[in-house]
Amino acid sequence: MALFGAKPRTPLDGVDLVLADLDGVVYAGPGALPHAIESLNRAGETRRLGYITNNASRRDATVAAHLRDLGLHTRPDDVVTSPQAAVRLLAERVPAPATILVIGGDGLVFELEKAGYTVTRSADDGPAAVLQGFAPDVGWQHLAEAAYALATPEEEGGIPWIATNTDWTIPQARGIAPGNGTLVSAVHTAVGRLATVAGKPERAIFDVAVARFAARSPLFIGDRLDTDIAGAQAAGMPSVLVLTGVDRPKHVLAAPATSRPTYIVGDLRELHEPYPATVVKGDATWVGRAGVQIDGPDLRILAEGDRPIDLLRAASAAIWNSGRAIYGFRVPERLYADPFHRP
Repeated sequence: MALFGAKPRTPLDGVDLVLADLDGVVYAGPGALPHAIESLNRAGETRRLGYITNNASRRDATVAAHLRDLGLHTRPDDVVTSPQAAVRLLAERVPAPATILVIGGDGLVFELEKAGYTVTRSADDGPAAVLQGFAPDVGWQHLAEAAYALATPEEEGGIPWIATNTDWTIPQARGIAPGNGTLVSAVHTAVGRLATVAGKPERAIFDVAVARFAARSPLFIGDRLDTDIAGAQAAGMPSVLVLTGVDRPKHVLAAPATSRPTYIVGDLRELHEPYPATVVKGDATWVGRAGVQIDGPDLRILAEGDRPIDLLRAASAAIWNSGRAIYGFRVPERLYADPFHRP
């Protein structure tokens, strides 16, 4: 794993495509996160930039316009959305011009109509599938229509159900709000069946991105372990976790093997900095001037160093390399400290 490599390199070395999540990485709500715009523009001077979003409420052109307003040089085809991935999955099971029940917003409707499908909002129209994605105005009536259409299990002749994503939360300017996963879960509770998921952490959306940009050495940046980092890992792609969004140091320390980032950064400026090597000496793990030691059930801080991010990197490496889960350690409260920016 590159996180434990001996040679200090920046996370961008050898990368021909930077793929970034949006919520919690580039912006929170309408406003840009500190240092995100200038850092991404700098990265884009020598490599391609693309954006992957699980948020299904907006069209790619709308997202691109938002990013341009923030100062990024973005075209609609630079944006890969979960509705695009969902429609790709749908086309493998239900050909156009079938009628599709949409639970969600304009982003879903646009992609479906572009692909030649007929859109309905009522289960009474006999839809051939249900496509569900996030929109801030989705309410009980919309979820009920999905439940009516999905009452019969697919293995008993029922119709397919595809969800753009199952993110439990979404970062907003005022804080962390419920995401599409909560809405999908409500329908699941009503009908007792599971949706096929197109967005992160499933690899369909990553496959769309890699194919579109013809990338050989992509790098993905996200703020969530369970969707962004797990998805990149499933797609065989190195990843950066940036601590400006949902997941915090305590989540990083506890990350399971299936969702551990290649790099951990406090903000996107660190994409351009040499990434310090992790040095293991006996039972001690060092990153820069920060060091921790495993002493039986105790994880001890040997030195906090001069950068909180290095202490987090050292502690994460020690726990991950131990083969033990975090609940097998007594962890100092200091390691759960969170000096990093978040919305």
